[in-house]
Amino acid sequence: MATGSIASNSEVRPRGSLVERWKRFGFGENARMALETLRNHKMRSFLTVLGVVIGVAAQIFVASILVGFDSSTREMLESFGANTLFIQRFNPGIHTGRLSAEERQRKVLTLEDGMAIKELAPSVREVDVEIFQDWWSNPRNITARYEGHEVFSIDHSGTLPTYEIVHNAPTREGRWFTDPENDHRSDVVVIGSGIAEALFPAHNAIGKTLLIDGVNYTILGVLEKRKEYLIGDDSQDKIAKVPYRTYQKHHPQDHEGFIAAMAYPGKMAQAQDEATSVLRIRRHVLPNKPDDFGIDSADAIADQFRQIMSMTFLMTIVVSSIGLLVGGVGVMNIMLMSVTERTHEIGVRKAIGAKRGDIIRQFLTEAVVLTGAGGVIGVVLGMLGAKGISLIFTTLATTVPLWAVISGVAVAMGVGLFFGMYPAVKAARLDPVEALRYE
Repeated sequence: MATGSIASNSEVRPRGSLVERWKRFGFGENARMALETLRNHKMRSFLTVLGVVIGVAAQIFVASILVGFDSSTREMLESFGANTLFIQRFNPGIHTGRLSAEERQRKVLTLEDGMAIKELAPSVREVDVEIFQDWWSNPRNITARYEGHEVFSIDHSGTLPTYEIVHNAPTREGRWFTDPENDHRSDVVVIGSGIAEALFPAHNAIGKTLLIDGVNYTILGVLEKRKEYLIGDDSQDKIAKVPYRTYQKHHPQDHEGFIAAMAYPGKMAQAQDEATSVLRIRRHVLPNKPDDFGIDSADAIADQFRQIMSMTFLMTIVVSSIGLLVGGVGVMNIMLMSVTERTHEIGVRKAIGAKRGDIIRQFLTEAVVLTGAGGVIGVVLGMLGAKGISLIFTTLATTVPLWAVISGVAVAMGVGLFFGMYPAVKAARLDPVEALRYE
C-alpha cells in the first residue's frame, strides 16, 4: 500500500508543477498580463504604437488601391479586346509625349499594312485600321457641335466597319457604317454615348447632323456607354468615328495610323509573330535591325501598369517603414520604463524560481501583443480608408488583399519582437537581491 501511495504521489507532483509553471510563465498568461497592461494604460499604449498604426494603415490603404487599380486596368484593357494586338509606329509602352528623333522619322502605318496582315497572317481573325491627326507634332483640339452646343476634346478618327468587332464596340442606337459607305466616302459618323448625352439629352441622335472639325456628318449610331475604370476618365465616351476614306477626304494632311489585329482564341503569340514578320518585310527592316514599330496587347499593357504600381508600392513601404521605426523606438522606450516600474516584481519572480528565459518571454510577449494590437488597428483603419475612397470615387475599385492584412500584422508583431528584445534582456539580467530592495 505504501508503495502504491508513493507512486501515486510521484505522478501527481510533476503534473501539478507543470500546470503551475504554465500558469506562471506560459504564453497565455503573459498575453493576459500584456492585455491587462494595455487596459490599464490605454492612452500611453496607443501613443506608443501610433507609429506602427500609421505605418500598417498606409500599407493596407495603398495595397488595396493598387490591387483594385490593377484589376480595373486589366478589365478595361480586356473590354477593348482580350485577343487584340495594338500596333503603332512608336515603341510599345506608356508615352508621356516625348518621342525620340528616330521614332518621329518612322514611316506611318497605312491601310495597306493592315490589309496585308489580314491576308498574310493566318492566326489573325480580323483587322481594323484607324487614321487620325499627328498628336505629337501639332495637335488640334477637335470639337463636336450641334445647335450652338459643343463638346470639346473629342477623339475623332477614321476607321473601318470592323472597329465594332475588333474593339468590342456595339451600338446602343442605330448602326455602324458599312464597307460601301466607306468606299463612297459617305459623310456619316458613329459617336460615343458621352457626346450623345451632352448634345442630345432629350431626343434621339440618329439622323441628326453633327459638325465635327468643320465638317457636317449624319449620325448613324451611338455606342454603348463604356464602364468608367479611372477617376474622371470619360475619353472613351467622347469618340466620333467616321469611315476611313471619308476622313482622308476631309483631312488629307493627317496620316497617323493605328492597326488593331484580333487573333483567334489561343493564338495571340502566333498572331504577334506573324504580324511582326509581315510588317518587317513591308517596311524593309533589315534582319539585324530592331522593329521600327511597336506591338502591344492587353496583357503587355497591364504588365507595364503593374511595374509602375510595384514601384509606387515600394516607395510606400519605404515611407511607412519610417512610421514603423518610430513606433519601434516608442515600444522600446515604454518597455524600458516598464522594466524600471516593475523591478520589484521581477525580483519576486526570480526569487520564487523564474529563470532568465521566463522573464525574457514575459516582456517579449508584452511587446509583441502591444505592437500586434497596433497592427490590427492599422489594418482596420487602412480598410476603412480604402472603403471610403471607393465610396467617394465610385469608379475606383479597391480590394484589400489577404496577404497585405497578414503581412501588416506580422510586420507589426516583428517590430515588437525586435525592439522589445533589449528591454527583455535587461529585465532578465537584473540581480534578484537588488531588485527586491528596489522601491
